[in-house]
Amino acid sequence: MVNLVIDGKKIEAETGTTFLSAARDNGIVIPTLCHHESIEASGACRLCVVEIAKGGRKRIVTSCIYLVEDGIVVDTKSERVLGVRRLVLELLMARCPESEVVRNLAEELGVKTQKRFKPDKDKGKCILCRLCVKTCEDIVGVSAIGLSFRGKDKVVGPPFTEDSKACIGCGACAYVCPTGHIEMTTGNGGAERTIWGRTFKMAQCSVCGQYFAPEDQLQYISNKTGVPMENLTVCMNCRL
Repeated sequence: MVNLVIDGKKIEAETGTTFLSAARDNGIVIPTLCHHESIEASGACRLCVVEIAKGGRKRIVTSCIYLVEDGIVVDTKSERVLGVRRLVLELLMARCPESEVVRNLAEELGVKTQKRFKPDKDKGKCILCRLCVKTCEDIVGVSAIGLSFRGKDKVVGPPFTEDSKACIGCGACAYVCPTGHIEMTTGNGGAERTIWGRTFKMAQCSVCGQYFAPEDQLQYISNKTGVPMENLTVCMNCRL
């Protein structure tokens, strides 16, 4: 176990725990947009920065990837920390001026407008947190989307921003997207799902008749596990 202090509160945390997890476990709120408990942290958004004091020195670190250390003192709301978060939010507001999530976080920290950076309305609500990419790669195991291009032109989507034949329409990327950038819609009375420019046919539950999952997703699971398709055509409600 590791003993440390966060915002004046003495805390005991397991070795290997991140500052973010230790803080949350003790009711201390640290804002973040790129963190999800089921996905390995990458520190992409930089909103969760904190200030640590170690050996007489203070520095800013990213709490979702920095591991706790014995005797360290952590300040999650120092002026340096708040200054970094405000700058990050100004940059995100310039990249994603249409994102309500970003605007709300900015307002909470006193950033009502940003004038230092030129707004880019072509990027939608994507903050390049990579949660969708990591989910598709590490959780779903399909790798249907990724990062394309470089610098300010970097975008998330199917390879070369073209139609991705690898996508199975599961919607996991839309589920983890923190800003609602990834749009997933249903049509034809629930018989179709559209995401990443592709329309998927939905399978009906063999018991209740409700549409519940894309046929491509069920076929992928069948191929991956060896479970026959007919055994997968029952929704979760009817399996209980």
